[in-house]
Amino acid sequence: MSTAEFSISLAAQQAKKVAPVIAQLQHKEKRNVLLAVAEQLREREEAVLSANAIDMQNAKDSGLDAAMCDRLLLDPQRLESLAQAVEVIANQPDPVGSMSASETMASGIQVAKMRIPLGVIAMIYESRPNVTIDAAALCFKAGNAVILRGGKEALHSNLALAECFHAALASFDLPDQAVTVIPDPDRAIMNELLTLNDSIDLVIPRGGEGLIRFVSEHSRIPVIQHFNGVCHLFVDRDADLSKALNILENGKTQRVGVCNALETLLVDKAIAAEFLPRVQALFAQHSVRVHACEQSLPYFPEAEAATEHDWHAEYLAMEIAVRVVDDMQAAIAHISTYGSGHTEVIVTEHLSRAQQFIRVVDSSVVMVNASSRFSDGGELGLGAEIGISTSKLHAYGPMGAASLTTEKFVVTGSGHIRA
Repeated sequence: MSTAEFSISLAAQQAKKVAPVIAQLQHKEKRNVLLAVAEQLREREEAVLSANAIDMQNAKDSGLDAAMCDRLLLDPQRLESLAQAVEVIANQPDPVGSMSASETMASGIQVAKMRIPLGVIAMIYESRPNVTIDAAALCFKAGNAVILRGGKEALHSNLALAECFHAALASFDLPDQAVTVIPDPDRAIMNELLTLNDSIDLVIPRGGEGLIRFVSEHSRIPVIQHFNGVCHLFVDRDADLSKALNILENGKTQRVGVCNALETLLVDKAIAAEFLPRVQALFAQHSVRVHACEQSLPYFPEAEAATEHDWHAEYLAMEIAVRVVDDMQAAIAHISTYGSGHTEVIVTEHLSRAQQFIRVVDSSVVMVNASSRFSDGGELGLGAEIGISTSKLHAYGPMGAASLTTEKFVVTGSGHIRA
């Protein structure tokens, strides 16, 4: 369907019509389709990268910032990683149809729960074309049809990636409408999409805070939210400082434009004098801009004094806020006030303190002595993720295929009637 002919209402109706077809596919059938998608990504590498080159040039011409350009970029290595992620998803156990243990009620009936697809999922996202394949593969694995609305900056890439998925579907005589990439970035189409609660069962926005708030406020369809990734690293008084420095370097500087990058460093005052000079040298090496609290400011000659805004900030850049805290309780209080529910890290060799941090910190991912960069569906065993939910209904944290299903009760009797 051409852009001029595209109707989101019709596309949603078609997705709803084919959703039962996808829901009834067996594990082997879905696995074979996904393996074919991975193969198509490799065979069509040149076409996909050529489409991405158009998007990259347009991004540079329009002055898109470096972090967004990094998210937008596809290269042979990233495309191969995408194909490998699809293969991992293909080979995972099928969540659809799995049953919980049956329980016998006092009445004698047998009660269990079965996982079933959600139906039609709409994904609204910005900049990152890999989401097109990750989301499509995960939704398909979970037996759902999916409608994908990417940002205009990635339109050529997204359409080229959609062709890879459609070619795989066609090779198994499955309908294209199982995976729909909206070919027109017009905001009016997204606005209409959010009203189609008769056809679409769930909306997942993934992108900047403005996009997510807009979707949450205007959607008639249930929304799973992924707000800011304001990730904290707390270095405890009993931390191995070499470990802490490596975890800080990886979390802040490896890739800055992603939601699992560190944005705030909290340091126990008991080790601040020893640790912060090492941090300063690290940040100077990577040209990291620092917003420092009053106690940490003397350690960073080029730093700016931190304001209230900095504790809320998701910089997505070589930029970080630094705060010295009295102890772990003060660090937890800071995270409780300013955290976004994404990922929080403690570095410590004190076991009971680590356990307390895990119990008390209210975040979808809590880590001990590991980089925040592991807060990713692929790294956590999901193959890929459709997003990281920072709300708690009905998923919390990185969402794989199982998070794209729900459960129904299955009751078995032998002529039982209620007394």
